[in-house]
Amino acid sequence: MKFSLIALVLAALAGATMAVQGTFNAALGKIIGVLETTLIVMLTGTLTSLAALFLLGLGKGNIARAGSAPWYYFLSGLLIVLITYAVAASIPRLGVANATTAIVAAQVTTAVLLDHLGLFGMETVPFTWWKLLGLGLLAAGTRLMFST
Repeated sequence: MKFSLIALVLAALAGATMAVQGTFNAALGKIIGVLETTLIVMLTGTLTSLAALFLLGLGKGNIARAGSAPWYYFLSGLLIVLITYAVAASIPRLGVANATTAIVAAQVTTAVLLDHLGLFGMETVPFTWWKLLGLGLLAAGTRLMFST
């Protein structure tokens, strides 16, 4: 696996953007409802993706090949609805920092497992004692975030 500074910057940008998006979703959810917010977010995302692909021509793949992908890859659409709903519902109850901390801790723990098993066509990345230590520190940090 090759380290890429650009990929790292993009990942950091995604993390920062997710915190802002979650805050927007929670605020909109207070006004119109969480499930209604989820619908608006999905529609906005769909329209944005359509515009990027078909109006701006930014796509680099071949959408016609979608039928050749395993069926379970399309569960991602269901998962994004669950993610959006859960984020919008949890932030008002936990606060942005606590909810995001729980999200990140669960993401990293799940990602370590997915990496180790090499699931869904991903490259296998072995579990190491350093990763176990990292998960322990992540758990401790998560606990500290919730203690204040």
